[in-house]
Amino acid sequence: MSTLSAISEASARGFLREIWLAAKGERHYLEQVQLTDSGSLPSIFAVTDLAVGAMGAAGLAVAELLHAAGNDLAEVHADRRLASFWFGTSIRPQGWEPPALWDAVAGDYQAADGWIRLHTNAPHHRAAALTVLDATVDRAAVAAAVAGWSAEELEIAVVAQGGCAAVMRTTDQWRAHPQGMAVNSEPLLHIVDGPAAAKPDWTIGRQRPLQGIRVLDLTRVLAGPTATRFMAGFGADVLRIDPASWDEPGVIPDMVPGKRCARLDLRTSLGQEIFTQLLAQADVLVHGYRSDALAGMGFDAENRRRINPALVDVSLDAYGWSGPWKTRRGFDSLVQMSSGIAEAGMRQLGRDRPTPLPVQALDHATGYLMATAAIRGLTQRLKTGKGMEVRTSLARMAQLLVTGSGQQVDEILVPENKDDLAPAIEQTFWGPAQRLHGAVKIGSTSMSWDRPAAPLGSAQPEW
Repeated sequence: MSTLSAISEASARGFLREIWLAAKGERHYLEQVQLTDSGSLPSIFAVTDLAVGAMGAAGLAVAELLHAAGNDLAEVHADRRLASFWFGTSIRPQGWEPPALWDAVAGDYQAADGWIRLHTNAPHHRAAALTVLDATVDRAAVAAAVAGWSAEELEIAVVAQGGCAAVMRTTDQWRAHPQGMAVNSEPLLHIVDGPAAAKPDWTIGRQRPLQGIRVLDLTRVLAGPTATRFMAGFGADVLRIDPASWDEPGVIPDMVPGKRCARLDLRTSLGQEIFTQLLAQADVLVHGYRSDALAGMGFDAENRRRINPALVDVSLDAYGWSGPWKTRRGFDSLVQMSSGIAEAGMRQLGRDRPTPLPVQALDHATGYLMATAAIRGLTQRLKTGKGMEVRTSLARMAQLLVTGSGQQVDEILVPENKDDLAPAIEQTFWGPAQRLHGAVKIGSTSMSWDRPAAPLGSAQPEW
């Protein structure tokens, strides 16, 4: 492996430092992280620097947990080239193709006065957009209907209908927008310590550091599943819970290795009873519902803490925890439109349409940020018994990327080759596959998964 250029090293370490300190990690631990290899994803923003910095921070959290459990403090190695690939997809199917990532309607459209993105992968989100537009499932029909709308008026109408849409704004427009001002003034992580509780009796071993840790996963594409996939990769017992109607077929094979995936209806008394039992026995809860959604089912932050005082409780939303959009539905691609990232790419690269990041970097980086916070919460529990409540958002990660991206290095990543893939064949539900080698090592410990990827609803909602 080659060493980093001084510019890339400084940029990547800047992101590493911001994430680690936001998670209240001690500064001296940063010396344990070594960044290796070279090259960058093509972007006007420092996507690869963010990728290796975020993954390095999550690896450092594992090293700190091991150290707190009495092991030697291990060096953490984070590979920027592999991190860049992990920010795309980790799985390489053999002899089969995963479903398409996007539905037939999702995408960017020209309105009468600008661009707007419709996110329609979920059937009810697509139905909302088509109802507003009075259009059929046909891109040409949708494009014709969008063209007759003001972009902002269409955004408001789709969101009011329960759908997901985002106008393309500039970074200056976003900074001046009430939601942009609100989220950009928030910390990268909101952290509140839990009440006093008994210290756990975990056995933290070097080979599978998180073995025996129970992680309850209420997350969807892609940030939350990235966090829990990382934790499963170091041995955590991850139980993912989805409602009966939810699916995300294009990404499930990539996102669920090592996890058990069950279904549960939290709107029913039986579902709430089962969830309460699961929550009471969990060590970590990771959830990506809108900030008001769990509260509406009786599981607000106060009740979750009452059910499990020692819980490490990690929450994600799209647009932040304050401001007029704090309960708005959103996804990475929409936040890139809102926050000015897609417009900056279009303008600076001379394109004729919105130009987002080469990967869904906000999702992935936020996932490793969440993993960092969750594992640091486990370290706190080990030391003091106290749990932790953590909140973050995709929009706040967008602000970190935009403000933290300095001079870019044009050195291109060496293309992926067979040596980048772990030799083991994973017998997923859909067929055999290989995965990328892990981009992070803690000493000699690498990610591996105890279960192959399986569909949503393939397990029971029980520990």
